[in-house]
Amino acid sequence: MSDKAVITCALNGVLTDPKQHNVPVTPEQMAREAKAAFDAGASVMHVHLRQQAPGKGHLPSWEVAVSKEIQQAIREACPGVIINHTTGTSGPHYEGPLACVRETKPEIAACNAGSLNYLKVKADNTWAWPPMMFDNSVEKVQDFLDAMKDAGTIPEFECFDVGIVRSVGMYVQTGMYSGPLEYNFVMGVASGMPADPDLLPILIKLKRPEGRFQVTAIGRGEIWPLHQRCADLGGHLRTGLEDTFYLGDGRKVTSNGQLIEAIATCARNAGRSIASPAEARQIFGTRH
Repeated sequence: MSDKAVITCALNGVLTDPKQHNVPVTPEQMAREAKAAFDAGASVMHVHLRQQAPGKGHLPSWEVAVSKEIQQAIREACPGVIINHTTGTSGPHYEGPLACVRETKPEIAACNAGSLNYLKVKADNTWAWPPMMFDNSVEKVQDFLDAMKDAGTIPEFECFDVGIVRSVGMYVQTGMYSGPLEYNFVMGVASGMPADPDLLPILIKLKRPEGRFQVTAIGRGEIWPLHQRCADLGGHLRTGLEDTFYLGDGRKVTSNGQLIEAIATCARNAGRSIASPAEARQIFGTRH
């Protein structure tokens, strides 16, 4: 178990509407929220891109120029910070995410490691949104791995279900990927793995032994025991406004900084210290 816990802040996500929630969109807003998270202990910033035109901040963007501007603003606000770039998109056209990786060369990028029917049912037993497939075929995964290799970017394998965790091992076995191995267990999506602390030891057992892991816990106050279990079992930690708006006591937050303060407490409760950006780079093997 690593004594040092690396904390990632997921600053904004793709589904949250800035008209309804206090999520950052512009480079200035992203830098301000990143600084609050950085000061609270986050060494890694996971970024999603939004359209910058007035009234369009709820829509995703894959403009390389937007990515460069946001990354520069965050790096200026947070010396030594590690950027973790999103790549997730459905459908056959994913040239935009590939271009963002190739041209901006983030230290880490999400590599969605398998497909999932992305579903949720409301209290009235109707779909929360039209059922959709988040498709990540082996060919698509390979395209992203190739782009990341060319960019010197470490993939973070996003695993939404148990079988996807096992698939990552197959990518290594077949030679699709060789290098630092980072698992992100995404727990709490209604049609994926539940945010259940008792599931975490099984996932750790199924990953490759050399792989490091963290948890993305999606939900409200009920996710915080999972964060504590992750810290107790030696995982690295992630939270942010992409994943939740709530602390363990039910209070709603207004900033990423509040969430990072809470997850840093999980690490300290487990007897672990918080990794600095330099220590995080050494742990993950990213560029310096």
